[in-house]
Amino acid sequence: MSGARDRVVVKLSGSVFDLDMASTITQYASVFREVSGSVQPIVIAGGGREARRYIDAARALGADESSLDEIGIEVSRLNARLLAFAIGMDLVHPSVPRNLEEIGMAASTGRIVVAGGLHPGQSTNATSALIAERVKARLFINATDVEGIYTADPRTHRGAVLMKRVSIKELLSMLGMERFDAGTYELMDIVALKVIQRSRIPTRVVKADPSTIREAIQGHDVGTEIVAAT
Repeated sequence: MSGARDRVVVKLSGSVFDLDMASTITQYASVFREVSGSVQPIVIAGGGREARRYIDAARALGADESSLDEIGIEVSRLNARLLAFAIGMDLVHPSVPRNLEEIGMAASTGRIVVAGGLHPGQSTNATSALIAERVKARLFINATDVEGIYTADPRTHRGAVLMKRVSIKELLSMLGMERFDAGTYELMDIVALKVIQRSRIPTRVVKADPSTIREAIQGHDVGTEIVAAT
């Protein structure tokens, strides 16, 4: 694959990677294959339900938090391999990068890059923001379980309203009470927001849906736009 293309970083919710739903993974893979002619997708897989199961079991067995993070990272890398197989090894960088240097080297090939977590103590949201910064991404898309960022958790608050645009300052205020135990990360964490802010990375939070991700990559106004300026 040749030719310089804008890079788009997509953090894909771990909920996509259900081992009983290979057909769903295939749908996402089709989108990344389709758009790879015009942009270079760099996709970060979340750990999802399987990671939480392993983390909960290891915690019950006495594992420390850094070890729990490492378990979550390993599961996310397995999820990344599933997506890579679905996209096709003719288009994907052949290995799952394990650090930012390897991410940069993989991206330089022009191929689609699929990764999981990188460092203990760091959410895949923060990891994805750092990757977007490293590869100078045109856009960072955080594909989640909900349609975007709401004024409150829409799963527990009926009156929650979708925010079409939100500033870093507003989000930092909203996330002031966020937990940082392994396996509990939400839509965006403070580290991710600080990276987005310092490098002014164009960012959208959208529903983890193949057609919505395609629209976001194509520049449509879907989900929530995070405005980096304070």
